Amino acid sequence: MSRDVNWFALWTRSRHEQVVREQLQQKHIEAFLPTVTKWSRWKDRKKKIDWPLFPGYCFARFNPAERLPILKCTGVVNIISFEGEPAPIPEHEIEGIRQLVESDLAYDPCPLIREGMMVEVIHGPLRGVIGRLVRKGAHARLVLSVDLIGQAVSVEVDAADVRAY
Repeated sequence: MSRDVNWFALWTRSRHEQVVREQLQQKHIEAFLPTVTKWSRWKDRKKKIDWPLFPGYCFARFNPAERLPILKCTGVVNIISFEGEPAPIPEHEIEGIRQLVESDLAYDPCPLIREGMMVEVIHGPLRGVIGRLVRKGAHARLVLSVDLIGQAVSVEVDAADVRAY
């Protein structure tokens, strides 16, 4: 395998992730579409369905110089790029997600929240409060500030109870 072969994220049309994966496999291009099982409800029944873990994205391993067959797949909008060139995804990130989805652990997609971001509390007694996340772990430390007077207070909140603001 060539060193130029890396993982890349493909941006897909809405609900075309599976179609894109199947086309890539037919072209003998390694594809990865992590899924999460969810209950889907209709008027008359409920059924477990595998939904894409990252809606709108499918991953593929290829040489970016040979990207035309990927771009020709029905449902592929583009290859996620940086400064006009396809942006490779580190192998360990794909393998970490693959290991998780193949495990028996319960997992759910969540927004990427980083320290320093403004977040809104969505559950609990501080619901609706907006502050800056200063530490993330089992418990996040949220700082609420009154910038005008240069004062702040911090509080521990459950990381699952906040979302990016």
